[in-house]
Amino acid sequence: MKVWIPHQAGLNLLGELPPDVTVEVFEHTDRMPSEAAGVRFWVPPFLGGSDGTTVLGELPDLAVVQLLSAGADAWAGRTPPAVTLCDARGVHDPATAEWVVTAILAQLRAFPAFVRAQAERRWAYAEHTPTDELTGKRVLIVGAGSIGTAVCDRLAPFDVSFTLVARTARPEQGVHAVEELPRLLPDADVVVVLVPLTDQTRGLIDKAFLAAMPDGSLLVNAARGPVAHTDALVAELGTGRISAALDVTDPEPLPADSPLWTMPNVLLTPHVGGSVRGLLPRAYRLVGDQVRRFAAGQPLINTVVDGY
Repeated sequence: MKVWIPHQAGLNLLGELPPDVTVEVFEHTDRMPSEAAGVRFWVPPFLGGSDGTTVLGELPDLAVVQLLSAGADAWAGRTPPAVTLCDARGVHDPATAEWVVTAILAQLRAFPAFVRAQAERRWAYAEHTPTDELTGKRVLIVGAGSIGTAVCDRLAPFDVSFTLVARTARPEQGVHAVEELPRLLPDADVVVVLVPLTDQTRGLIDKAFLAAMPDGSLLVNAARGPVAHTDALVAELGTGRISAALDVTDPEPLPADSPLWTMPNVLLTPHVGGSVRGLLPRAYRLVGDQVRRFAAGQPLINTVVDGY
């Protein structure tokens, strides 16, 4: 069978595969490396978006789409019934968790303000001290999956307290349901959003969500841009009442005339949470494992059901 992957480097990262498996690099969706017939397993480009789904109709023998992203929002509901869709759950846990911790610390310790002062060659001690601190903060994690767990592990040494929220409550694990957010948000100093983008989470961060956050609190969005209602975000952040660290926006790229670019209480990064040097080795370990499972007729992991 044929397997198509998007990175030349992936050829040496897959591990040993069965002898009847042929791996080809399909980096650009407008130039196929060989005949489409016989392609059973396809790995689309990372962050390729919904554009990649147009290739689905050209692969008559396709059985598996293995994403390199943790989220499947661009693909869920677009694959044919006979095709199994798998995400890269677990691959991005370390990198995204690092981004979240970095963003929280940077905002609380006023690093963006100090960077701006450095660019102006100003010693801004009196201007921005005392800064806030992470120690003792109440952190609300909205999205208690594998990335949420990784964030908790990395924040725990800072003596913070956690409240976890998921799609459905897990009382035995102390996890609350998303319906409880109106009650939980007013008690959070830091709100970290890590949910996948689905019909249920689109626009989750709306006017009411933001209004429920206490004065001086910090919103961290490392999920997907459309999880937040952009107009509501701009309006609330424009008051200066709360601050935000955003790795994702709606739309992406963020238009140059968006007010979010120049707000002093907003830290923006261009969707880089998972874009680290360790991504490909971790991702292709998963891909290699999935190819071996598929070739052996074993169940695949990380299958996407109902958009998750």
